[in-house]
Amino acid sequence: MTGSTPAPFTADDYRARMRRAARAAEDAGLAGLLVAPGPDLVWLTGYAPTAVTERLTLLVLAAGQDPVLVVPALEAPDAAHAAGAPALALRDWTDGKDPYAATADLLDPAGRFGVSDNAWALHLLALQQALPRSSYVSLTERLPMLRAVKDAAELTRLAAAGAAADATYEEIRKFPFGGRRESDVAGDLADLLRRFGHSQVDFTIVASGPNGANPHHEAGDRVIEHGDMVVLDFGGLLHGYGSDTSRTVHVGEPDAEQRRVHDVVREAQEAGFRAVRPGAACQDVDRAARAVITEAGYGEYFIHRTGHGIGVTTHEPPYMIEGEEQPLVPGMCFSVEPGVYLPGRFGVRIEDIVTVTEDGGRRLNDTTREMVIVD
Repeated sequence: MTGSTPAPFTADDYRARMRRAARAAEDAGLAGLLVAPGPDLVWLTGYAPTAVTERLTLLVLAAGQDPVLVVPALEAPDAAHAAGAPALALRDWTDGKDPYAATADLLDPAGRFGVSDNAWALHLLALQQALPRSSYVSLTERLPMLRAVKDAAELTRLAAAGAAADATYEEIRKFPFGGRRESDVAGDLADLLRRFGHSQVDFTIVASGPNGANPHHEAGDRVIEHGDMVVLDFGGLLHGYGSDTSRTVHVGEPDAEQRRVHDVVREAQEAGFRAVRPGAACQDVDRAARAVITEAGYGEYFIHRTGHGIGVTTHEPPYMIEGEEQPLVPGMCFSVEPGVYLPGRFGVRIEDIVTVTEDGGRRLNDTTREMVIVD
């Protein structure tokens, strides 16, 4: 276990989040927010249903109204024990009753509502039928920065998750790579993440040799060979907040081009990090990293955005990509992860989680970004 367990969030913390979300919705011209089970509901209320089914569960938030959680009666006892339950009212419904009619009573019949991205179409279409004059827009489209700026307690959790991922990398470097399957190393990574405190492992990418040219390669049965570059990308949740880091190691001594590509990506990652400061646009981080790779002649092989936000999920707004003009604000947390992917040959990616500070940025991952040789 890395670090101590932080104090849990309280009902007052969740109450403040719900009030902030309701105000943000009002400022955006919305009649309210409708939040289905998923990361937004967890962040706003601390409630995560044990099973997400076809039964309607929906948080209703609107300025000037108390928050209400519409919940199936058989799940109401669990909802009542959620950390944020004292900050909201429960409205339960039983099988055989119409949950949409019960929900419609809480809503402006002609209102425009923000809806969490993972709401089921089944439920949204039924609400539209119950309120034919209502309209809806995705939460990410209208309020993309709702969860983007982290408070001190959230930053503490993200830092702990980053430290646990770093400890995992330091240990995996000691393991043998050559002659083992990618899936074997991926299993080691998952075990180490749990050893260092993760309650949930979301991904363990181990992409060796030509598989490294696929940024989201699933670890498989390929046997790692001497001379392979191996992209490692792993993370999950610790204390409810995400880790996500990438390093690229080499089995035995690399050749000149492998070293050059790794150096280019390392320099690009450093440039992206140095571009982080309050007031800079998200796209400035992408531009800084991409310029280094393009100047080195590998621009066409950098095929994804430079970064993504992280919090209660490992991918969320903001995104470090050309065209995203959202200014960086202290407390934002996101990855900086440029890469070069040479089809049929190898790939290199280096990734840190970075948080915006008052005068720049701070890395939440501190393991070496230099080329590491493994057995």
